[in-house]
Amino acid sequence: MKIVGISGSNVGSKTRTAMDYTLQIAREKYPDADITLLDLAEYEMVFSDGRDYREYEGDTKVVTETIMAADAIIIGTPVFQASIPATLKNIFDLLPVNAFRDKVVSMLVTAGTAKHYLMVEQQLKPILAYMKAHIVPTYVFIEEKDFYRKEIINDDVIFRMERLVEDTVLLVDAYVKIRAAKDAEYDF
Repeated sequence: MKIVGISGSNVGSKTRTAMDYTLQIAREKYPDADITLLDLAEYEMVFSDGRDYREYEGDTKVVTETIMAADAIIIGTPVFQASIPATLKNIFDLLPVNAFRDKVVSMLVTAGTAKHYLMVEQQLKPILAYMKAHIVPTYVFIEEKDFYRKEIINDDVIFRMERLVEDTVLLVDAYVKIRAAKDAEYDF
């Protein structure tokens, strides 16, 4: 199973910290999984211009092809101006409309306050649904108060991260079995 984590901002550290925690949980719980972190702050991405993602070069090609090869994607995003950052939106724009077909996508969000809790429901989930993702219904929302010196200090947040990883992997397994049963019906 290929799991790709995306740290969806090119500034700040909280989302990256949360993704590091989450992917460490995944590595410990599922040591056979192929787990990759794409921290968008570490890549030189170009803006989408409508080309097929395979036509881009450099970091843009690496990032988009890594995402397209994943079985599961865990998206980490901060909330900027009550929305997702442009760096993450650009990733969605670079990919085809059906990029997440047969992929399980889960989310964790970092924000200064709880006032932005519904951004996921109103913005991120509709984008992922449009792109055909199998969306993990629950997500992890992490506030400023849950961090201290680049550490997560809220045990409930860590518990929810563990559950997010487990739900993501369980859904991948379930969809693989469903797809195999459906394919077996065709007998070829």
